[in-house]
Amino acid sequence: MASNASRKPVIGLTTYLEQARQGVWDVRAAFLPQQYFDSVTASGGVAVLLPPQPEPQAAADAVLDGLDGLILTGGVDVEPSLYGAQRHPLTDPARPDRDAWELALFRGAERRRTPVLAICRGLQLVNVSRGGTLHQHLPEALGTERYRVGGGVFATNEVTVDEGSRLAELVGAGSLEVHSYHHQGIDRLGAGLVATARTDDGLVQAFESEGEGYVVGVQWHPEENREDRRLFAGLVAEASVFASRSSGQEVTA
Repeated sequence: MASNASRKPVIGLTTYLEQARQGVWDVRAAFLPQQYFDSVTASGGVAVLLPPQPEPQAAADAVLDGLDGLILTGGVDVEPSLYGAQRHPLTDPARPDRDAWELALFRGAERRRTPVLAICRGLQLVNVSRGGTLHQHLPEALGTERYRVGGGVFATNEVTVDEGSRLAELVGAGSLEVHSYHHQGIDRLGAGLVATARTDDGLVQAFESEGEGYVVGVQWHPEENREDRRLFAGLVAEASVFASRSSGQEVTA
């Protein structure tokens, strides 16, 4: 029988429910681009997809007991009322099923200290969960369209990663070229979060949690860079440590 020490860490990835067609079928289905779970498996983890659930709190408690790490993926805008804002005309239609599900998962992961990687919408959701706020339309707030050129084409932007941060341990400090596709961004940073990367216009592009626990959030889409899996490898490594501690085993270098 294989020991827990040899088991690959199980990483949950949030998905969204969308109308999908396959052959004669045109139905609602759980959807997530393959790049996300390819990034996990290429980094040594086992990817498990997590569609929204009708009873999010109970389901999150059950699901998290079987996970060693969690990825909050990209997608549509977070509901503005969750951070006390009125809806901007260009904010996406509300998706309360996904908001409730991912908030339950993140808060449950926080309690368990399950490692979390939050990507694009995921970063925004974590910020909102921690009491932060968002710019609902960056072209108005910052006067630039640089973060979403549209048409399914990812923009390329340069961020500066802070020295001494957990992010810098993974990807290095200084300049980093990233793939962007978002029209919203962090306004006020949530409690217990520290900005670790910005663009030259001052927009927060990454953060991490203070103190114990592993929460790394990035505004860009690392899954789009097949040549650079470092953020996923970092989560999988942290998930391996979490799994070993959870099973009561000592972790050796």
